[in-house]
Amino acid sequence: MAAIVDQFGRPLERQTLSEPQTARLASRHREFAGHPSRGLTPQRLASILEAAEQGDIVQQHELFLDMIEKDAHIYAEMAKRHRALLTVPWSVAAPRNATGPEKALAAEVEEWIRDIPQFEDVLLDLMDGVGHGFSNLEIEWGRQGKVWLPASITHRTQSWFQLDRETRMELRLRDDTPDGAPLQPFGWISHIHRAKSGYIARAGLCRILSWPYLFKNYSIRDLAEFLEIYGLPLRVGKYPSGATDTEKSTLLAAVVGIGHNAAGIMPDSMMVEIMEAAKGSEGPFLAMNQWAESSVSKAILGGTLTSQADGKSSTNALGNVHNEVRHDILEADARQVAATLSSTLIHYLVALNKGNVAVRLPHFEIDTSEPEDLVLFSEALPALADAGVQIPVAWVSERLKIPVPKEGEAVMGRVVATAINRATLKAGTDTGAVPIDPLTGRMATEGEDAWKGILDQLRALIDDTIAQGGDLSALRDRLLDAYGDLDTSTLQRVMQSGFAAAALSGRFDVARESGLVQ
Repeated sequence: MAAIVDQFGRPLERQTLSEPQTARLASRHREFAGHPSRGLTPQRLASILEAAEQGDIVQQHELFLDMIEKDAHIYAEMAKRHRALLTVPWSVAAPRNATGPEKALAAEVEEWIRDIPQFEDVLLDLMDGVGHGFSNLEIEWGRQGKVWLPASITHRTQSWFQLDRETRMELRLRDDTPDGAPLQPFGWISHIHRAKSGYIARAGLCRILSWPYLFKNYSIRDLAEFLEIYGLPLRVGKYPSGATDTEKSTLLAAVVGIGHNAAGIMPDSMMVEIMEAAKGSEGPFLAMNQWAESSVSKAILGGTLTSQADGKSSTNALGNVHNEVRHDILEADARQVAATLSSTLIHYLVALNKGNVAVRLPHFEIDTSEPEDLVLFSEALPALADAGVQIPVAWVSERLKIPVPKEGEAVMGRVVATAINRATLKAGTDTGAVPIDPLTGRMATEGEDAWKGILDQLRALIDDTIAQGGDLSALRDRLLDAYGDLDTSTLQRVMQSGFAAAALSGRFDVARESGLVQ
């Protein structure tokens, strides 16, 4: 029997199925974060980032954790981006032009993944790689009947890992050896999320956020000092010449007590003078804070109008544009996460439960597409169908996000008159149904050529739009523009004659019912 191998061709070790790799590294579980954000300076930040480029990434990722934890704005914006992936549906899709066995395998793998407890948390943990550049999730395997499934998938903090010393491109588990331990095959979902191109140590978005974070910290600290110093009036204690040290201490305690407690005592030979508070403005500090937060929003979400509204520049139109930018970011994130799950989790499940199969493997798919405008489609599709355009129902269902009904499933819809219904209406019944006027058929016959001419004009317009690569919106605009130029003169004459005949027929019926005519 051929060995079971992972996506890189490395064979499965039996020990991987019995216990996670980190179970043998007690030192990592007892490790505490260093919190390098304490007393952070520009020089200190630069040294942390440079050390990461040289392979020592521990302090960099501990700093990134501090940034998200201490800065509420960074946390809020990153949470929006992380949780956006939870709002879209996912599935396991068969390869293009899949055969029957390939489709069956895709359906089975999707059932396995949906049986994984709290699988949505896996997606959220993988998105942690946006800020750090990578996210490693450790798998603990278990059996459910005859199927191997992850019993747990646990996120391991980025400070548990290091880069190999030669290429700086391979993540290794820190095991207190210089080179670190390679990640066990079938034991990890290792997601490299490239917010930008470059080495793993420089791919994380938090490297970009670190400088606005630092400058914001300086401005907030200075603002707090400003409010403490300039927000309170200055109190000056005056003592007579020859005062002793004890008397001076008494006066100082009284001055401090007056400032905090609004009360104090002192000898009558001394006095306290309260000066007017110094003049100053908090504007520069708030401006720096606003710049830092705007920079953070632009880096994480691609814009500011989806997170901050000032009532001035943030119009609804601009907000819609920025929201489109956010959708582009969501699509990019979804593609990277889906690619990782396809090459790791799906590969592991198939290899463990099916062996080295001879068919193409399914892939993880996250659907970020948005449904088309129902009103636009409801107006355009009937006209296109009447013009002879063949529109697949499956394509319409996919674009409108309306699932194709299963056999026997109840559906909504209007009742369409069948040939039997039309015959019944023409013949009339004893149940009070109103017979259709014979003029209707005559109008349809006489207006057939007129309608044919109009449809020929529309068909030519549709063919020209398709040849120019236009979409439905462009076709709608051209149809509206062409409305006044359609030749409806013949149709108008037929309808005028029909309306006149219908009016005369109505008058005759009224006169007959009243006995004026026989």
